[in-house]
Amino acid sequence: MYLQELKKIQGSKVLITGGAGFIGSNLCETLLNNQLQVICLDNFSTGKRENIAAFLNHPQFTLIEGDIRNLQDCQNACQGVDYILHEAALGSVPRSIQDPFTTNEVNISGFLNMLVAARDAKVKRFVYAASSSTYGDHEALPKVEDVIGKPLSPYAITKYVNELYADIFYRTYQLDTIGLRYFNVFGKRQDPNGAYAAVIPKFVQQFINHESPIINGDGSYSRDFTYIDNVVQMNILAMTTTNEKALNTVYNTAYGDRTTLLELTNLLKENLGEFDKDILNVEIKHRENRLGDIPHSLASVEKAKQLLNYNPKYNLTDGIKEAVSWYWKHLK
Repeated sequence: MYLQELKKIQGSKVLITGGAGFIGSNLCETLLNNQLQVICLDNFSTGKRENIAAFLNHPQFTLIEGDIRNLQDCQNACQGVDYILHEAALGSVPRSIQDPFTTNEVNISGFLNMLVAARDAKVKRFVYAASSSTYGDHEALPKVEDVIGKPLSPYAITKYVNELYADIFYRTYQLDTIGLRYFNVFGKRQDPNGAYAAVIPKFVQQFINHESPIINGDGSYSRDFTYIDNVVQMNILAMTTTNEKALNTVYNTAYGDRTTLLELTNLLKENLGEFDKDILNVEIKHRENRLGDIPHSLASVEKAKQLLNYNPKYNLTDGIKEAVSWYWKHLK
C-alpha cells in the first residue's frame, strides 16, 4: 500500500504550492491524514478557500497566502521544508492561447522562483506537476517519456521548460527533482465553473442542470482520464522513493488506457442517471474541434511501475463512479 511509504518521512514538513487547488487540496488531505506537517502556499487565483476549509484548524497545517511570482513569498514558504510538491500553475491550453504572457509568468518565472527557493532552503526533493501536453505533435501511442514532439500551445511550452529547468537544477545545484506528466486528471474538488473548466466536472454540472454538454468535434478524440487517487499515489511515491535511479527524471502519471469523449460523456450520463433518471434523456451536442487540442492521448506507465512501484488503483469506470457520487452531493 503506497500510504505505507509515508512512514519513511514521518515528521517531515511538506510544502504544497497551489495547495488550495484541485490536486493540491487532495494532496494536503492525504498527507495530513498520515501525520505529516503541511504548508500550503496559494494566491487563490484558481484555488478555492473551501477546498482547504476543513484543514485550517488542523495543528499540522499552515496556510501561507502568497504568489510564486514573488521570490520572497517562495523563500518564506520554503523555510524549514523537507519536501516540495509543486502544483501551482495556470492550467488550460485555451487560457494560454488567449493570454500567453500570464501563463508564462506563472508557469516559468514562478517555477524558477520555486526552484531557487528550494535550492537555497536545501530541500531534499522537489516533485512538480509536469504535463502530457509536452508530447505535442508526436503522434505515436502510447506516449513514452523519452520521445516528445513540438509543443502545440503556449501552455505546453511552459510545462516543457519546467522539465528543462528541473534537469539543470539537478545537474548544476544537485537539487533532486521528479516531474509528473499528468494526463487529464479528474475527481473530487475539481471546479466545474469558469471558462476553462475541465471537461468532466463541467459536463457533470450540465447534466445535473439538465443542460446539453457540448463535445468539441465528433467525439472521437480520446484521452487517458486519470482519477485523482492515482495522482496522489504518484506524488507520494515520487516524494518517498529511495531508489536513486528513480530520481531526476519525468514520469507519465495516468492509468494507461484511453477513452473517447463520446464514451466518457455516455458513462457520465449513465452514472448520473442512477440519481436522476431524467438525465438519461439529456441530448449531447457537438461543435468544431478546439485550437491546440491533440486528437489522442494515451500514456505508457511502465516506467513508473518499474522505478516507483506505481500501481494505479482506479480505472475510468471506478473513478467516474467515485467522482459522480461526490459531485452529486456537492453540486446539487
